[in-house]
Amino acid sequence: MFQTIVSGLTKAGNGLAMAANVVGTLTVLVLVVIVNYDVVARGVFSAPLHGAYELVQFSIVFIVFLQLPDVVRVDRLTRSDGFLLLMDSKRPRFAAVLRRVIHAMSAFFMAMIAIIMFPEFLKMLETRDYFGVPGVFTAPWWPIKLVIASSATLCSVLFILKILNRRETTE
Repeated sequence: MFQTIVSGLTKAGNGLAMAANVVGTLTVLVLVVIVNYDVVARGVFSAPLHGAYELVQFSIVFIVFLQLPDVVRVDRLTRSDGFLLLMDSKRPRFAAVLRRVIHAMSAFFMAMIAIIMFPEFLKMLETRDYFGVPGVFTAPWWPIKLVIASSATLCSVLFILKILNRRETTE
């Protein structure tokens, strides 16, 4: 029963992670169009796209945090796992425990990021704070704060589900 619930939650979390990854990928495509438009407009017409710099700056953080949950989902976070792989073949039980400890620490740190970012999101939403150059290009900060908080929350949940899912920790 418990494993069925964990499996269902894992499937839902994985679906959200994949959807966020798709949005991040589409953002990359939009960013390519913006940069190319700016280069052509700047070079051919001497009329750069106002706000291109701000959009690129905003989009990079947006893309990274949208794609982070899918990276967690497929276990592709940058880490040195040589010792863990060695222990998998020599002492699989120890490796499974160590993997759970790593997932627990990762869940904790992602939860801390979410806890810190959510009040910032609320503050930016309330104050309507923005970045950019007034009169040229401005955009609100709150969407990026929301993406960071949501992504960190989803990553934390995915790490917790990896701990609870027997199949994940014994592979």
